[in-house]
Amino acid sequence: MFSRQLLTLPLRRCFLTPITPLSSRIVRPLHCSSAAMSGVNKACCSIPPIVAQGYQPKGEYKTINGLKTYVTGPESATKAILVIYDIFGFFPQTLQGADILATASEQKYRVFIPDFFQGEPADITWFPPQTDDHKQKLGNFFQTKAAPPANLPKISPIVSEANKLAAGGSFQSWSILGYCWGGKITTLASGQDNKLFTAAVQCHPAMLDPNDAKSVNIPMAVLASKDENPKDVKAFGDNLKQAHYVETFSTQIHGWMAARSNLEDEQVRKEYERGYRTALDFLQKHA
Repeated sequence: MFSRQLLTLPLRRCFLTPITPLSSRIVRPLHCSSAAMSGVNKACCSIPPIVAQGYQPKGEYKTINGLKTYVTGPESATKAILVIYDIFGFFPQTLQGADILATASEQKYRVFIPDFFQGEPADITWFPPQTDDHKQKLGNFFQTKAAPPANLPKISPIVSEANKLAAGGSFQSWSILGYCWGGKITTLASGQDNKLFTAAVQCHPAMLDPNDAKSVNIPMAVLASKDENPKDVKAFGDNLKQAHYVETFSTQIHGWMAARSNLEDEQVRKEYERGYRTALDFLQKHA
């Protein structure tokens, strides 16, 4: 049942819009006076200029629990965020998002993105699948590398080892944020057995199952795109028992906060920024 969801949903919903090449551009930050900033605290407004292309990550790569891991944020940070990337791995838009999460709010974070796919993420040229070969490669990827049972057990050891990088020997709290496939991992890691994380955020989640929400035992935000099933988004939010925030960014495609974000487009850029403001505001309140 689970593998069937994995194989069908990305083809129907996750990759409906082709990726547009980006051109070099730096955009000044927005202000929080806009009516579009619903759900966002004005105190959470120090996001640096968004870089449309050629972004230079501010963090570094470390090996944590045997996995190459992007680490960003001040070493003095007392709180941490585990970011679960989408199936395309370390894309510039995703790394820029991690740097925003680390330093753009009053609360600073140490942010970690493990390379669960060990240097072999899904190839963007597979989407949309045009040949049987693409379909086979996609199916194999979701059944092996992206299967949650193969990745969930890695999370606790990663957190345990990453805690050694905290100034005080351990971070005061951990949050988890996931994009697309990472949203499913985020939900499962926030289930009834969760003792690691204090808050969670899903960004344009894939495989959104309202039944999963019933087991989430921490505050959770769900930032959906126009490509997620509205009924699933609403039902998922209705089933969350802890504090939660659910919003659909109705002009944005699945992936606008991660690898599929065309930051050259002004509307995408604004909503990319607003998505991170919303996520940070939620984490400041609950993590």
